[in-house]
Amino acid sequence: MHGDNVIELTDVGKRFAPDVIALDGVSLTVRAGEIVALLGLSGSGKSTLLRHINGLHRPSTGTVRVLGSDVGRTRGAELRRLRARIGFVFQQFHLVGSANVLENVCTGALGGLYGPRLGLLSYPRRIRRAALEQLDRVGLADQRFQRADTLSGGQQQRVAVARALLQRPRILLADEPVASLDPESSAQVMQLIADVSREDGLTVLCSLHQVDVALSFGVRIVGLRSGRVVLDRPAEDVGRSEAMAVYADAPLPAVLAGAERSGR
Repeated sequence: MHGDNVIELTDVGKRFAPDVIALDGVSLTVRAGEIVALLGLSGSGKSTLLRHINGLHRPSTGTVRVLGSDVGRTRGAELRRLRARIGFVFQQFHLVGSANVLENVCTGALGGLYGPRLGLLSYPRRIRRAALEQLDRVGLADQRFQRADTLSGGQQQRVAVARALLQRPRILLADEPVASLDPESSAQVMQLIADVSREDGLTVLCSLHQVDVALSFGVRIVGLRSGRVVLDRPAEDVGRSEAMAVYADAPLPAVLAGAERSGR
């Protein structure tokens, strides 16, 4: 890593087929503790970019370095150790609906445990205690023994955040975490992520469709279009019309197309 950069993408390209280009020459650096909001249409490359950071995808060209590791060359136990330092929150909560809330959070520790786990009591006491601490942090300790599928959507996503935080990650990736939530629940989840980032010095990359949410949540805005970075500026320097231009079919205004890379 250079300086305090924890993520470095250098000229990254990704092809899923000869004529399907998901990322096209993406270069991006992210400093420790930054909160970065990714904007772009569906299919612009946001999810693909996030999945390169934790090794779910490997670049066709270029280099992805995360926490000092070349993700494209990392395999086996080394990759598992890297992923343990990267939390991931998805649009779909991926909870076990029939299991209680506390057990769902405990599954965030599976990467560091050996053998299968069946039921809450199969987890070590230290894991259960740490899971309860994270549930308290997201305001759901009182619901710890409630079935996950009885919670509201916003509550389920907060459980998913607690599960990711149980890993004690240095980086949190969030892929459209509030796309299926109502405005009030969306605001609660995004505020929670922002608070945790500031308290823990956690680096956050979060893909979003909601421009207003991105501008109020992100410290930095990165826009993608057709697999290319077309906007990269501090959020305080980005107006709503500029952010919306990332989604337009028309050519980008020069102010966006030539924007400085604030993370360099």
